[in-house]
Amino acid sequence: MVLSLHRHAREREMENVHLAVEEEDLYSGYNDYNPTFDSEELENDVGFQQAVRTSHGRRPPMTAKIPGTAIGARPLATSFGARVPVASSMGRPMTGAVQDGAARPMTAVRAAGYTSSMTRGSTFDPLGQSRGPAAPLEAKNEDTPEEKIKILEKKVNELIEESCMAQSTGALQLALEKAKEAGRKERTLVRHREKSGNGDHINLDLTYSVLLNLANQYANNEMFPEALNSYQVIVRNKMFSNAGRLKVNMANIYVRQKSYPKAIKFYRMALDQISNAHKEMRIKIMQNIGVVFVRMGQYSDAITSFEHIMSESPNVKTGFNLILCYYAIGDRERMKKAFQKLISVPLGVDDEDKYIPSSDESDSELVIEAIKNDKLHQMERDLKVLAEKYIMTAAKLIAPAIETSFATGFDWCVDMVKSSQYVELANDLEINKAISYLRQKDFNQAVETLKTFEKKDSRVKSAAATNLSFLYFLEKDYEQADRYADLAMTADRYNPAALINKGNTVFIKQDHEKAAEFYKEALRNDSSCTEALYNLGLTYKRLNRLEEALDCFLKLHAILRNSAQVMYQLTTLYELLEDPQQAIEWLIQVLSVTHTDPRALAKLGELYDGEGDKSQALQYYYESFRYFPSNMDVIEWLGAYYIETHFCEKAIQYFERATLIQPAQVKWQLMVASCYRRSGNYQKALETYKDIHRRFPENVECLRFLVRLCTDMGLKDVQEYATKLKKAEKMKEIREQRVKAGREGSARSRREGREGSAGASTPVLASPKKAGVVTEADVKAAGASRHLSPPPDSGRDAGHGNTKGERLSAKMRSLPGSNEPYEANSPKEIDASYVDPLGPQTERPKTGAKKRVEGDDFADEELGDDLLPE
Repeated sequence: MVLSLHRHAREREMENVHLAVEEEDLYSGYNDYNPTFDSEELENDVGFQQAVRTSHGRRPPMTAKIPGTAIGARPLATSFGARVPVASSMGRPMTGAVQDGAARPMTAVRAAGYTSSMTRGSTFDPLGQSRGPAAPLEAKNEDTPEEKIKILEKKVNELIEESCMAQSTGALQLALEKAKEAGRKERTLVRHREKSGNGDHINLDLTYSVLLNLANQYANNEMFPEALNSYQVIVRNKMFSNAGRLKVNMANIYVRQKSYPKAIKFYRMALDQISNAHKEMRIKIMQNIGVVFVRMGQYSDAITSFEHIMSESPNVKTGFNLILCYYAIGDRERMKKAFQKLISVPLGVDDEDKYIPSSDESDSELVIEAIKNDKLHQMERDLKVLAEKYIMTAAKLIAPAIETSFATGFDWCVDMVKSSQYVELANDLEINKAISYLRQKDFNQAVETLKTFEKKDSRVKSAAATNLSFLYFLEKDYEQADRYADLAMTADRYNPAALINKGNTVFIKQDHEKAAEFYKEALRNDSSCTEALYNLGLTYKRLNRLEEALDCFLKLHAILRNSAQVMYQLTTLYELLEDPQQAIEWLIQVLSVTHTDPRALAKLGELYDGEGDKSQALQYYYESFRYFPSNMDVIEWLGAYYIETHFCEKAIQYFERATLIQPAQVKWQLMVASCYRRSGNYQKALETYKDIHRRFPENVECLRFLVRLCTDMGLKDVQEYATKLKKAEKMKEIREQRVKAGREGSARSRREGREGSAGASTPVLASPKKAGVVTEADVKAAGASRHLSPPPDSGRDAGHGNTKGERLSAKMRSLPGSNEPYEANSPKEIDASYVDPLGPQTERPKTGAKKRVEGDDFADEELGDDLLPE
């Protein structure tokens, strides 16, 4: 095979010699047959087969010199060695032949790492590793002006971003500092450009960003003069394009400063500089102009702006503002037209049907589930809720004004809404009509209106029945309240207000365990229902499950942090749990919310008095008296305190106040006379006793003191008063005997009746009285013998401890010495306590907040939370 190749090479070289002088055709010979690349005859080539079977093919390629040719010495071409370029029959060298020492590249794609100009001793190096590592990159020279400018620009941009991020997190002061620093850096950058001769290449966008951010941060920090100056710098610079829009920001600042004429001026200047292509921007500016006119009271100018907006690009907010302006000027017909425009404003919200799967395909259901709560759907819901709120508010506002009666006006609004895209709002307007009747104290009309919903759909029916149950509950018609509560629960079992009303009707029947179950179910349906949680706590309190009640009110306090009622309930619970320190702490929190509540102040004084801290008790009792000088318990405590501390002169003013409040109670006038006598003013005491005797001629205590004083002062009237005293004592003794005989007779008859019926039937236990309530018989008995001490259980709170009136009575009975006639009398005749026939109400303070509970009662005024929406 090698000899054959040599022979062919010689023949072709000789041909090249003879044709060398001919003109070469560079593009000839490509279709000539070259036996070197004939691979089909390799099987018959003996030399090739031998080279394959032996190690001959792995030897270095053989070379040979061919003298007398133009090509000169070159390596032989073999299948494993270097190729030998062979001239074509036309005298053209093959592609890859070496001419004049330069290798001509092959036309075909060659393998990586091989070249047609390889010489002896060359190695396979496709990655060029023999050339050594690449030269190192040229280091940047940061001292050049261009690099310094780039670094400064980057730093300014970073400061602007940091300022914006600080503002987004609420760190307004930090944002302002970053904005100022960015301004300083930007001025440094401008000076550096001027020094380096690049003053003509100032980055205007960067300067604009720095100034705008600085002005915004000044405005956010309410540094309005500085913000206006920064905006003026931008607006006056003609190099900044579209800077006129910033006059809107300046107008907004003037609005915050309540400089409304300047605000309108700048809004109009901005409107003039914004082209009609920016329609939405122009509409917003005109809306601002209309709002500023409303604040100035110029409703006609505001109407002009709002009407233009409603004709160009109507929206719900502008329509509502237009109705308000018409209402302010009292234009009925235009109010109606504006309301019709409001309900016809397109919201651009797609129908809800697209969120309902139309087929059983799982892919479509997954897509619908994904878009049900996405941002777009939430925005659509918010827009729809806002539109419904504006329409409801507008209807409630104009209904009494557009017709002769508010009922007729409501009917017109309902008819308009029914013919619009807000059909569902018609029922809500009807319920609001009933609420309007309630506000006018027309309960019968409210009930009739709500009863019309009994045949409506379940949602409206449940709301109407809930409100009816609430109304009947307030009227103490508990059977009807229970009936409508059941109806509301039937229409919507998951309505927490209906469950609360049902629980309250059961509570009235003293079935506290069942009431607690309804409250718990309401909480399961709506865990944020504060009325249910409050009533559940009161129910546990009635059941004497104080720890569970405490847990309910602590949870409620976590929801309603500033509710005085909740904190007062915690105070009473800790008092019942005999933890006065915790009770005092919670009551102090109550006072932090209601600073001037007299009952809370009096309660705190009572707690400190129980702890023995008289100075703190005096402070809070005095504050309570200052805010409400008619509380008899407070007046009594203050008078007793000053008598005990021997400041009788100060006690006189409190007992005189009690005399004005209860002029028929002789004990307060006796206390005034006693204070005069103790302070040494016997003449004033004598006059007071004489005045008491004229008003109460049969009072034994007054006659005794008159006899004593007249004797001590040597007056001639002593004999007269002594005679009257004897008659009064005799009459008193006769009355006491009659009362005693009557009591013994009644007790004997009751005892005989019990003996006669013993064993005949099962004894019926009397129902316990409500805590702190005295029956009519008790009041009559108190009127028959007003000097008798109150019964042991009167005025107690569910059996827990004596009342404050009893403790003060004991204190006042123990004040005088035994060597004086007044103090020597029987305690029951000198009882200075006053028992309120209605009993004490110590469950919560009377605050200015919405009434929630009275005594131990539940929150009946919070039952139907659908009734009186704010």
